[in-house]
Amino acid sequence: MRELYPEITRVKKYSLKVSSLHTLYVEECGNPKGIPALFLHGGPGAGISPNHRRFFNPEKYRIILFDQRGAGKSKPYAELAENTIWDLIADIELIRLKLKVSKWLVFGGSWGSTLALAYAISHPERILHLIVRGIFLCRHEEILWFYQYGAHQIFPDHWKDYVKVIPENERHDMLSAFYRRLTSPDKKVRLEAARAWSLWEGATICLEPNKAMHHEFGEIAVSLARIECHYFMHNCFFPDDNYLLNNAHKLQNISAEIIHGRYDIVCPVKNAFDLKEKMPRARLTIVPASGHAAFEPGIRSALIEATDRFRKK
Repeated sequence: MRELYPEITRVKKYSLKVSSLHTLYVEECGNPKGIPALFLHGGPGAGISPNHRRFFNPEKYRIILFDQRGAGKSKPYAELAENTIWDLIADIELIRLKLKVSKWLVFGGSWGSTLALAYAISHPERILHLIVRGIFLCRHEEILWFYQYGAHQIFPDHWKDYVKVIPENERHDMLSAFYRRLTSPDKKVRLEAARAWSLWEGATICLEPNKAMHHEFGEIAVSLARIECHYFMHNCFFPDDNYLLNNAHKLQNISAEIIHGRYDIVCPVKNAFDLKEKMPRARLTIVPASGHAAFEPGIRSALIEATDRFRKK
């Protein structure tokens, strides 16, 4: 099992104004002359952490990370206005231009895989390599599986905590019920719904119970829940339900790694197989004894092996 690279404390930090409303928090670390690598966090709304830098060899990579609109240290916090996947793709291009990057490796997990694929489809000429993990294709079936039916059969105990903030007469459409509360003018209502939504995800993200991960999802509840629900209510702002797979042919010439936990409950492993069918040249790794989280030992190791393979090419 591969361990994370050592902690990186020497970090350049930027504020990048991308609209009259939004200002992004951007980090850069590692080797300034190394292979440019862009890390895309999950959620949407989760934000970056110092450990995200550690998937890359800092002597070989120029590591670039940022908090997406409304997440982490980007401002305004948990903001839904001017927050679509097309805005995020435009933001990535602004970051690329600011940092004078021609091409880069793009690395994203969960929602980060969604954004990585969408960005690569829009700008394939800017991709050196692609590493995507815990594939989320933002199809209606995937959202229903986790937030309406399916996953509750595996975690019925945590499901009870998730649904208890929603009256029974609204539970036929959990997404809409949560959206009404997460956008309520009542702060108490918003916070109660945000914690229920986020703690459900935090409780199911790992194969084995992980109290630290569960706590972390409670800490980012407001931005995670509001922005995720906002995106899912709007089909991630894609023009159709199968946008990523319908356009994956544009990625045929990109060297890509697809990594997925066998027992991923948040994003079922079928998603990775569906993507692999559309990207036959990509390398697919199904990690045994693993769920969804990037820091589970098997997934962590596979991700580091992938970044190491690409630094040698």
